[in-house]
Amino acid sequence: MACSCARPSALRVFKADRLSVEVYSNRADLGAAAARDVAACMKQVIAAKDKVAMVFAAAPSQNEFLAALSADGSLDWDKVVAFHLDEYVGLPPDAPQGFGNFLRRHLFDIVKPGVVHFMSGFGPSADGECRRYSELLEAGPLDVACIGIGENGHLAFNDPPVADFRDPLKVKIVELDLRCREQQVHDGCFADLAQVPTRALTMTIPAILSAASIHCMVPGPTKAEAVRGTIEGPIATSCPASILRRYANAALYLDRQSAALI
Repeated sequence: MACSCARPSALRVFKADRLSVEVYSNRADLGAAAARDVAACMKQVIAAKDKVAMVFAAAPSQNEFLAALSADGSLDWDKVVAFHLDEYVGLPPDAPQGFGNFLRRHLFDIVKPGVVHFMSGFGPSADGECRRYSELLEAGPLDVACIGIGENGHLAFNDPPVADFRDPLKVKIVELDLRCREQQVHDGCFADLAQVPTRALTMTIPAILSAASIHCMVPGPTKAEAVRGTIEGPIATSCPASILRRYANAALYLDRQSAALI
């Protein structure tokens, strides 16, 4: 059964270069609006190709969006091939902080996609896992990317020190910068900084931006500085998310708090 709720009205809608920006009153409205747009894209791609390849971010900032998307009973999840953006290196497979496990709880176990490609950071070879996941991504183009922005402006785990707008790789190993690791504590994922892994696997920026449709959900006051850098700063790796301004197929969804500085 499809959700009968009307799409929430945006407080502001504008363009930042080619990037579409929508500001909503609160997190719930942001998530509902983004979910309606993503669902529409999914249906269009499935009608044209009989399947849709999607990648999802795993973070508390995505909770309202994932809840709204999983509540839409009109979607044919059997036709979905799902990926996730990143994964910590060294966490046990059953660690609740693992991004694959986060998405299991908040989406995959609820909607049961036809195929889910989990990224593992616990195997004997992180380099081998990068190659394996890259090959899966190369098997077919991404249709829909559902992403967020970090407090330091990162996309996935492409932090300012390691982000590369022309990265030749699809998946790589990265060292997490301090602000990125601190965010994991702020989000309540880890009790203290010492528990946060220092390395991760991540899809690169070119791999993420290869998606035909990009939807970026960014609520909350801790993201206001990164949002300002994304929209008003230079397009540079000092704020990796600024690259979204070059893409007409990208939409950025904000709430009052994340949009407070623009």
